[in-house]
Amino acid sequence: MKFERQKPDTTLLRPLLAKSVAKGLSQIFLEGQYADKVIEFTLRSSPKAGSRDRSFIAETTYEVVRNYRMYAEILGQEPRKEGDFWKLIGIHLVLRGQNLPDWRELEGLDATAIREKEAILRQERRFHASLPDWIDELGEKELGKQWEETANWLNKPAQVVLRTNRLKTTREQLQRDLIEEGVYTQPFGDGDALVLTERKNVFRTLAFKHGHFEVQDYSSQLVAPMLAPEPGMRVVDACAGGGGKSLHLAALMQNKGSLIALDTLSWKLDALKQRARRGGISNIDTRAIENNKVIKRLHGTADRLLLDVPCSGLGVLRRNPDSKWKLNPEMIDSLRKTQQDILQSYSAILKPGGRMVYATCSILPSENEEQVRRFLESEAGKSFQLLSDRRILPQDDGFDGFYMALLEKKQPAATAPTPAKTGKKTKST
Repeated sequence: MKFERQKPDTTLLRPLLAKSVAKGLSQIFLEGQYADKVIEFTLRSSPKAGSRDRSFIAETTYEVVRNYRMYAEILGQEPRKEGDFWKLIGIHLVLRGQNLPDWRELEGLDATAIREKEAILRQERRFHASLPDWIDELGEKELGKQWEETANWLNKPAQVVLRTNRLKTTREQLQRDLIEEGVYTQPFGDGDALVLTERKNVFRTLAFKHGHFEVQDYSSQLVAPMLAPEPGMRVVDACAGGGGKSLHLAALMQNKGSLIALDTLSWKLDALKQRARRGGISNIDTRAIENNKVIKRLHGTADRLLLDVPCSGLGVLRRNPDSKWKLNPEMIDSLRKTQQDILQSYSAILKPGGRMVYATCSILPSENEEQVRRFLESEAGKSFQLLSDRRILPQDDGFDGFYMALLEKKQPAATAPTPAKTGKKTKST
């Protein structure tokens, strides 16, 4: 299943729209702002813009960010001012089969030269997959022959996937309700996923406002079922963030039992509370990790534990393309240390016989399988056993790259009973 990108109609383009995109790109690349926040602010600043204009702003911004390495190479320089980003927009339109608009900001661009240079650069993966050299080298080192296809898939737009909230509706009913609101989807897999066949702003639908679904990639939707929580259990989501997986766990628990959502950032937990209220979920208790005591108080109390740890996010570059320009090797080294620290300290939350899932949205074995192996070989991990694990690459089904491992904490070995004393002496021989 592939999301078909609609080409912008340049007959309706206005320089004002391109100016919004160029300004946003300047904020992303020159000021270090996040693409999703920049686009959100830009669209909020233009409330009267029609759906076609809003689509052009969002999609053009993301596509230039996604293909920045290629476009900058064609331009012949790293953009240093807003005017340079106008030219990247022009290059983008040409390479998407559009006519070059007759705008003064695009003077000096030649459509034929752009296409010829793109054809030459496309022979090298770092350009056609638009990657910094160090990420391209790291991917090849860790994934070998799989990296070529993976890199290409990571430079495609991500599909929009919904997760049905089973506490309020069924997947079939949600699909029918969305059709009435002009949103068309296709079911995928055996669970709760619906994939949009055409991009729409689903957050404006009544179905969303009534809490009938959350936006969550299909790969991410596989994590909570692997943990297999049951109604009445005590479950801890120790790196909850905005709470997408917490909400899924609560639904699988049928809103029964106790689900403790932890995070170091309290504002993320506040967002989770709002999402839980909308979804009709009442069994989530949010707790900010302000010090080690928060974790120690939970030692040995959880039936299930989810460790969706901080990671490089290299599996989700399709939906966060600006992150590949913000990452650096030192950041990944630091993240690997954080991942192992979380495994070492947070695993104590689990009861004997309980189960834990370690998950990342990275495709790198050094953040995934190797971290689990290191944990199992450590003192803290000697009481755990690996039951199963799964690595998902974007080319597998067309969704995000992910890793998840299911581990069980062993029951303590039974102690042999001490023989009872009879009080009788034995004869020596």
